[in-house]
Parts: sequence; C-alpha cells; structure tokens
Amino acid sequence: MAAIQAVIFDADGTLVDSEEPGMDVLHALAVAHGVQVTRAEAHQRFRGARMADCIAWITAQLPAQAPGFEAALTAQVRQQSEIRFRQGLEPLPGALALLQGLHIPFCVATNGPREKVELTLGLTGLRPLLGERIFCAYEVGHFKPHPGLFLHAAQALGVAPAHCAVVEDSLPGLLAGLAAGMQVFSLHPQEGLAPEVAERVTFIAGLQALGPLLAR
Repeated sequence: MAAIQAVIFDADGTLVDSEEPGMDVLHALAVAHGVQVTRAEAHQRFRGARMADCIAWITAQLPAQAPGFEAALTAQVRQQSEIRFRQGLEPLPGALALLQGLHIPFCVATNGPREKVELTLGLTGLRPLLGERIFCAYEVGHFKPHPGLFLHAAQALGVAPAHCAVVEDSLPGLLAGLAAGMQVFSLHPQEGLAPEVAERVTFIAGLQALGPLLAR
C-alpha cells in the first residue's frame, strides 16, 4: 500500500452522528405519506444515497402525485432534519481528537448540500478544523458512488489518489473511494457488503482505530 498523505472523510455517519436521525426523518415522512417500509429497510436503502434518489424512491411507491410533490417533500425533509439536528447532535466518538491530531492534509467530501454539512459540523464543534476543505457533491457535480467528488478533493489537497485514504460508512461512499483508486477505510460493517467490496476495504471499529493505521 502506498503511504497515506491525505485523508478524505465523509461527514454524515463518519464524523458526525447525523446519518441515523436523518434517515429516521426520511422513514417517518415516507410512512406518513403511506409508504409501507420498515425502519431497517429504510435505513438500508437511504444510507449514503443522495436526497434526490431517496425522494424519487418514496414517490415511486405512491399513487400519482401532483406536480411539485418531490420538491415539497424534499423541503419538508430538510426542514425536519434541521429541527432534529438542533435538538442534539454529537461528533462520532474519536472524531475531534482524530482531526486535531492529524499531521497530514484532510478534508470532508459529502453527498449532502453545503447548508447541511455546515450545520452539522458547526453543531458538533468540528467546523473550525476544516477551513475551506469541505467539498459537496452538489457543487462539484458528481455524487457518490461516482468517484468524481473524491478525485476533486484529492486534486484540491494536491495529493495523488493512490496516496489518499477515504473514510466512509456507506456503500456508495465505499464504491466511490474504490473507483477513485484510493485506500478505503470502512465504518460500515462487513455484514451486508458484497465480497468483492469487502475484500478491497479495511474495516475499522471506530475512528479511534484509524490513527495507527494511517501512520503505518
């Protein structure tokens, strides 16, 4: 393995404990509109997916809706998610210490919009550590599992993809990192991943385990 010279982090579910509450909001609204889906099924389907795909799936499960339904539902999800985040949001265990202790360039690359990542990183006290090194798929024009977002981040950090570590908790993020030719560390458990993905990533139990691996 090439020496790691930069680290690219996902935000939701990787640095910030926002993935679960965000998916809970999606699940609750889907059920409220009449979609028959369990919480476990919703979490599996929505984890790491871009919002437009989540909303499109919910809409496809319903009878024909009036024009503008998807836009209205998206706004509702964003609004309720913000309320939920402001009720209490924490960094993932080890996130603050890890970022404070890194001596190589690092950044966040997320499928979420800038307003969301600015909010979640701000609420958890991580925002000052990132500076200008936040890259959003909506602005770059590539959403995971496409590798374009990670390749953009690597170029901005001035590090070749092979020397970049990607830290992710979702299948789309893992696939994007692998497609970008980066070294991928997975907070997603091995269970539920196809063997061809699992054999190409390094599983970590938490962010506390990442530091020694980066120093190898």
